[in-house]
Amino acid sequence: MNLLLKKLIRTGAGRKRFFMAFVGLSVAMILILAAVQIQTNYNELLHSKSNQDSIANFLVLNKILNDQNIGATALTDAEINDLKKQPFVETVGLLTPSRFKASIQSASDRFPFFTDIAFESVPGDFIDVTSKDWKWDEASGFVPIIAPNMFLDFYNFQFSFSQNLPQLTQQVVKMIVFKVNVYGTNGITTFNGRVVGFSDRISSLLVPQEFMDWGNTHFSKNQDAKPSRVIIRTKDPGNPALVQYLKQNNLSTDADKTRFSRYRQVVDIVVKISWVTGIIMLIFALLIFTLFIQLTIASCKEEIILLVTLGASPNQLRKFLMRQFFPVNILIMLIALLAIGALQLIIHQKLAAQNISVNMLLSYNTILTAAGVLIVIWLVNRFSIRKYIHTHH
Repeated sequence: MNLLLKKLIRTGAGRKRFFMAFVGLSVAMILILAAVQIQTNYNELLHSKSNQDSIANFLVLNKILNDQNIGATALTDAEINDLKKQPFVETVGLLTPSRFKASIQSASDRFPFFTDIAFESVPGDFIDVTSKDWKWDEASGFVPIIAPNMFLDFYNFQFSFSQNLPQLTQQVVKMIVFKVNVYGTNGITTFNGRVVGFSDRISSLLVPQEFMDWGNTHFSKNQDAKPSRVIIRTKDPGNPALVQYLKQNNLSTDADKTRFSRYRQVVDIVVKISWVTGIIMLIFALLIFTLFIQLTIASCKEEIILLVTLGASPNQLRKFLMRQFFPVNILIMLIALLAIGALQLIIHQKLAAQNISVNMLLSYNTILTAAGVLIVIWLVNRFSIRKYIHTHH
């Protein structure tokens, strides 16, 4: 009996309809699984610790200066507290500026140098330099300073040429002891200073918070001054919500660190479109496969009635047809998983060459989606076969 049914189902027309259903469902499976895997890769690229940028993830914020707020760019407590509440902000640190006049100069005539200078301090958690010398108290022999790398680049490739001075490496600069002059109402207080590290995160000369608090207390007349800059840590500096918040609150930061916001929006749209396209294709593929089952059963109506008359039970027919129609869906799913897996391996290798990390294997979400879709297809097949066997019985 099963041999007779197979011959009835595998007619020329049946094979053609089967091929169309096979191709349609295969394309739909590849699209929807690709959408899931793309979303997983997207999240991994944004949030994986191996892809976190210790420079880009820290943003220094200040108000945009315009004709209306000249002299009034300090950040209020309410503005800082509101910033801390934002979901895209992990932590907020205050950049404390020096409220006193200061200068630095060479301690040796062999390397004459003098310039006025301003310092800032920031909580230790926001500093990207590790040094055992990063501490200060009134008994300290020198003031440790962290300088931005851009300062050294400016000196080596511009200033040194114009002043006929030698170029300096980071190691040499760390060995130089210079004078730090602080100007107060009682005259000049001089400290020894030394650069203990170079930062790519904050583009200002940093001193320990202890020295800044001491200096502002002893040499500044303005004890209640509010900070004008803060530094935040964020998981995603390209987050469109972050960029929109800065715009709405008249805040500015390094544009290079947030310039990917517009690209992020485009990628978000592409990922959503891939999801929608995959779901639509899946619906159409299920429709095609359902129609294929219906047409196959309808074309065999006379023969099925004859088989039932000869003693074949409807339950026997349903089981046979499920064995004929459903296993091919498992084959389709395996083909789709292999195709997406091969593509994922290629993406992994391409990105690894650029020091960007994504998993070389398919995500659990992709595999679970494949299993879920198979369950849906099984239910659709079972419902269609049950319905049309019952109708034609």
